[in-house]
Amino acid sequence: MSDLEIRPARPDELTEVGQLTLAAYSAERTLVDGAGYATELLDAARRAELAELLVAVDGDGALAGTVTIARPGTEFAELSHEGELEFRMLAVRPSAAGRGIGEALTRAVIARARELGVARVVLCSLVTMERAHRLYERLGFVRLPERDWEPHPGVTLIAYGLELT
Repeated sequence: MSDLEIRPARPDELTEVGQLTLAAYSAERTLVDGAGYATELLDAARRAELAELLVAVDGDGALAGTVTIARPGTEFAELSHEGELEFRMLAVRPSAAGRGIGEALTRAVIARARELGVARVVLCSLVTMERAHRLYERLGFVRLPERDWEPHPGVTLIAYGLELT
């Protein structure tokens, strides 16, 4: 999308970013009940404080998507190691789906990783998020099955990585 701007979230946008994230996960039916994840998705202020929080803004100035970038060993890092950058909570406003926003945000994460000079970008995703998996694979990410894990019983997250060297 040529009219899309990717930038850090602003403080006055954080409530909307949280609502957008929850709406995207709810629309994709990827919200795990009982795991407390809805509260975490809504708390964009905490993500902005403890990680990098990017937003995609369309040509009309509306928030269209968001992604959280975490460095290894920080609060939001789940599987990254030294020399890697991790991203989480990639979300696109349901009404903006199919416009390349998820890809643009993922490419912004990759660009940030190159700026930081890390060797790999990693992420984990629910097994059921097949549309997202197709995006990651199209961009060159490969499965890292040795890093798959279960944050809660019955909730399997699968890992992907993209080598940058």
